[in-house]
Amino acid sequence: MSQQTNDLIRETSPYLLQHAHNPVNWKAWHPDILREADRTGKLLIISVGYAACHWCHVMEKESFESPEVAAVMNEGFINIKVDREERPDVDQVYMNAVQLMTGQGGWPLNVVALPDGRPVWGGTYFPKDRWTTALVQIRKLYEQQPEKLREYADNMEKGLQHLETVIPDTDKSPFSAEQVRNAVLQWKTSFDTTYGGPNRAPKFMMPVNFLFLLHYAFRNGDDEITDYVNRSLTKMAHGGVYDHVGGGFSRYSVDARWHVPHFEKMLYDNGQLVSLYANAYAATGKTLYKNVVYETLAFTERELMSEEGAFYSSLDADSKNEKGEMKEGAFYTWRKPELQRLLKNDFPLFRDYYNINSYGLWEGEDYVLIRKETDRDIADKHGITATELSQKVASWKALLLTARNLRPRPGLDDKILTSWNALMLKGYIDAYKVFGEPSFLAIALKNARFIEEKQLRPDGGLYRNYKNGKSNINAYLEDYATVIDVFLALHEVTLSEHWLQMARRLADYSFEHFYSEESKMFFFTSDTDDALIARSIERSDNVIPASNSIMAGNLFVLSHHFNNKQYSTTAEQMLRNMIPLTQEYPSFHSNWLDLMLLYTHGYYEVAISGKDALKKTTELNRYYLPNKLITGSEEVSDLPLLKNRFVDNKTLIYVCVDFSCNLPTEKVDDVLPQLKTTDKGKKRQ
Repeated sequence: MSQQTNDLIRETSPYLLQHAHNPVNWKAWHPDILREADRTGKLLIISVGYAACHWCHVMEKESFESPEVAAVMNEGFINIKVDREERPDVDQVYMNAVQLMTGQGGWPLNVVALPDGRPVWGGTYFPKDRWTTALVQIRKLYEQQPEKLREYADNMEKGLQHLETVIPDTDKSPFSAEQVRNAVLQWKTSFDTTYGGPNRAPKFMMPVNFLFLLHYAFRNGDDEITDYVNRSLTKMAHGGVYDHVGGGFSRYSVDARWHVPHFEKMLYDNGQLVSLYANAYAATGKTLYKNVVYETLAFTERELMSEEGAFYSSLDADSKNEKGEMKEGAFYTWRKPELQRLLKNDFPLFRDYYNINSYGLWEGEDYVLIRKETDRDIADKHGITATELSQKVASWKALLLTARNLRPRPGLDDKILTSWNALMLKGYIDAYKVFGEPSFLAIALKNARFIEEKQLRPDGGLYRNYKNGKSNINAYLEDYATVIDVFLALHEVTLSEHWLQMARRLADYSFEHFYSEESKMFFFTSDTDDALIARSIERSDNVIPASNSIMAGNLFVLSHHFNNKQYSTTAEQMLRNMIPLTQEYPSFHSNWLDLMLLYTHGYYEVAISGKDALKKTTELNRYYLPNKLITGSEEVSDLPLLKNRFVDNKTLIYVCVDFSCNLPTEKVDDVLPQLKTTDKGKKRQ
């Protein structure tokens, strides 16, 4: 008997393919499906998830693999499966709807909609009986009193459109340091000063928050914020949310002390966390931060990098345990007898170091490795040197990694997403800036060329996805914003004008196809995309910063590269639009606050011209200086900041503010006082 299949068998998304053999007659999201629904008058079930989602797997097993449930779904509905990572536009609309309906959201996201796509009911995970009962009731209501659902849909549509309304702020008063300071003062009340991060659980790492706070503390000499950031980064790196054996971070911690993770590993988290820990190392010189960067990039290269130099999306939380059952965290957890067998005489020291005790116990007999003491404390307690302990830890990690690799592996979502690749590429560039590791730059350049050669369309736009040599989804603002950002960063480490001009061209394309003249912001979707029931404007930062906050920062930087009034005016207006939200909800608008720091605390253009320009750029990049851009050339250049600045047999460094420059110097050490650095900006070896 041949295996049952549905229309998803023709898709490339691993998440959609996971459902290709369900008895549910799934279809992928496409305008043709909406036209079919309109023609037949059938309600839609729109089910959204992603490959690494644990509860998505649970609902599939309980409901979508059930012939009884499938019969209910197939008879009364047109069933659409959506990979939220490929189609964040669809996910945003229906997530907003469910949050309006229920006050909360998450994945799997399950919505019933009218044939025109307007939602009338929804939620997240549903047990089998509740799911089928609800579907039967909704279908009955639709057949007997359709006007009630249409009235609800009308109101929901108005609510969704209201959510996307942005009224431009016409106040032209200067941004103030007090606005940033007030936002931070309010934010402090929700700090967990014991374990770091927010004072709640579950805990997401939110790298954008710590990047801003690191910048804020540096610019204001705020030791309290510095201590909070360092405590948070240390506890995260010591916690079970960090993979002590293989490197890299899981998606979030279910508890307050960063111990037990939701075990899926996402590319976007790890890319941003590499940037965060690299910058934190530049600011503090903490060896722990360097180790996290190197180990996380080693994990990325080992498990998430394709032969083409692109990066895969994620690893599953679930894998098979010793009984052959799918279990969350089975690949990453340890039991005491196995550790004793592997570590032999070293087990007592290992047990103390990684808390194979009540502190590190998760559930049953499973331990999640977690640290709570420093290397110095452990070394002193056991009468060994710090060097000896470091050598032992390295040998333990190698030994356990070899043993773990014999286990059944978590599933890999091997689709390639443009924005997530840009975030990991930024991580490599930030790591190269700080540590000067040639392999980091080589991998970064290979990935950048992949984006340019495979994801750049002939019309100058981008594709969102790539799998099996094919790209077929039009990119979103998130893709443009992150790629522009990383191409600007790539210019700062290579001084290649190519990447700077690429960034400018993508910005101009974004203005043409995403900009809203009414709101003075950018839509998430292009004007060439098929319309959804609402066209969203992404403003609030989350685990990935809002596409508009990244774009505003890009335009600010581009305006300083090219002296472009359109870029500067737009960036300033976008930030003005967001001031009320930065004051009310600072933790969800920290990337906007980071941009505000550049307006309120000074921003510098560093232009380096001459035969040693790249060498001096590399030297300067090792300092933590978040308030500047770098541009340069080893030859004559017509770029606005470099024009008429080339002198034979000299390499001159100019520090400028809005194109007004100090007298040039040939020494990097002379530049630092001009950038108003403190001792916290000291270069780390």
